[in-house]
Amino acid sequence: MLKFNVVRDEDGDITHIETALTGYDLLGSAKLNKGCAFTPTERRLFHLNGLLPHQVETLEQQVSRMYAQYQEHGSNLSKNIYLNVLHDYNETLFYKLASEHLEEILPIVYTPTVGAAVERFSLELRKPRGLYISYEKRDQIKTILDQYLSPQTNLIVVTDGEAVLGIGDQGIGGIKICNAKSMMYTLCGGLNPHYLASIQLDVGTNNPHLLSDPMYLGWRHERIVGQDYDNFIELFVSAVKKKLPYSYLHWEDFGRDNARRILTHYRNDICTLNGDMQSTGAVALACVLAGCAATRIPLTQQRIVIFGAGTAGVGIADQIIDAMVRQGLSEHAAYQQFWLLDKQGLLIDKQTLLLPFQKPYARLDSEITTWQLADNNFVSLLNVVEQVKPTILIGCSTLAGAFNKQIIQTMAKYVENPIIMPLSNPTLKAEATPNDILNWTEGRAIIATGSPFANVTYGDRTIRIAQSNNVFAFPGIGLGAIAVKAKQLSDGMIWAAVDALSQCSPAYQNKTDPLLPTLSEAPFVSRRVALAVADAARKEGLAQIPDNIELDRAIKYISWEPKYYPYKP
Repeated sequence: MLKFNVVRDEDGDITHIETALTGYDLLGSAKLNKGCAFTPTERRLFHLNGLLPHQVETLEQQVSRMYAQYQEHGSNLSKNIYLNVLHDYNETLFYKLASEHLEEILPIVYTPTVGAAVERFSLELRKPRGLYISYEKRDQIKTILDQYLSPQTNLIVVTDGEAVLGIGDQGIGGIKICNAKSMMYTLCGGLNPHYLASIQLDVGTNNPHLLSDPMYLGWRHERIVGQDYDNFIELFVSAVKKKLPYSYLHWEDFGRDNARRILTHYRNDICTLNGDMQSTGAVALACVLAGCAATRIPLTQQRIVIFGAGTAGVGIADQIIDAMVRQGLSEHAAYQQFWLLDKQGLLIDKQTLLLPFQKPYARLDSEITTWQLADNNFVSLLNVVEQVKPTILIGCSTLAGAFNKQIIQTMAKYVENPIIMPLSNPTLKAEATPNDILNWTEGRAIIATGSPFANVTYGDRTIRIAQSNNVFAFPGIGLGAIAVKAKQLSDGMIWAAVDALSQCSPAYQNKTDPLLPTLSEAPFVSRRVALAVADAARKEGLAQIPDNIELDRAIKYISWEPKYYPYKP
């Protein structure tokens, strides 16, 4: 619960902060601590004399010191740990440091490094952050929320840790993903970190390593499933709705059996987003639209193969389907432009293990009867590329090297500028590297990746690789929806976000330029996305703020920047 009050003037600008905390209690509050930047007056008023060195520093001086300390750490994981410790000590200083070195630090606190931090959560835990609600404490959910969440909380990032990045079931370690997402909402979206919350729903784990690990801090039990699981989720959502009726609920890294069902069940009742399906899909679609502009082939004429038909892969397909329909195709015709593959190969209607959300993408068995196959019961990625001659190839499989030389060269044989997007995270799970793709296509491929890759030199060109990072989408979507207190997050609002993001693509000006801006431009992109989302919500009648409030002002009111404000008792 917040122990301070933010005071604003009539224009919505923060003038000062009021708090009753003093001494070590004030220094121990990450949200309020200024370290040696407390002024002489503040040191006297808040009983800090003797607890701090004599020198009074500026925030900029502190950033210089912290950056020097950061650079002393050799591995990305140790840098991640250092930055998280800094966050737990002084949030303002952390966000100022990270914002000034965003391109460098974002991959350290977020993907791909956060994957390693998740795996070592129980071993590296220093200070718990966020809320942990175990299945055995399900009768205490309301009490936990009442005790620890401020009534001003406007965003919750929640996970059950079942499908973390490309590393699978990580149990309670999933809280690190929630914490990282919350950081991105502030770093890239400008949302006030004082009103964000991370929550881990601990429903057990099916990871045998964690269950047998004596250091594992989660509930040592196999995952709850079926009606028991659904009832637990219902208890949680009901408690959130009752306490925080205007809050925005972000679901992250839920298993594919649960993710879509949860979103479908609750999306009309609360303002909610599934990060894996919707924000990942939104950025991928923005890349596709920019690629269409670069190749001058309309979206409705693209032949799209997606390798990996789980939550992310189908979420991307769904977003593209929606865009195709908006551009004039019937829904049936749009589905005919897709070929999705999963563990059982190409999705075919005769397969018995198709999940409900995969079935619309299953091809008719009769379509492949003329294909020359070594195994009629398994249609491989190479088979599909040879027969379909796709213009776009997207990877969400977490199978490193799945886009091999034969597959890429077969695709490039039929398409002048193939759009190839190996999106799997972390980096070691990418389906192909940009360097290989460009060499195998003689520099003709248009590329976006899920993980960060260095520039590639091909011939006399130095090519920046666009990272299809969902930080270009979810922070701005959340900022816009929260600013207008949207009743729900509609497809129209997501489309507005995609359109705004795609218009930021450098490829619209030059087809050889990257499909997305640099990560350092994410805050600027997020503001444009937020305005588009807020405007769409208002037009659809989903906004719950008065019509006379300008959207820029509404966004400004919930925005935050890392700076020290004067404190008063």
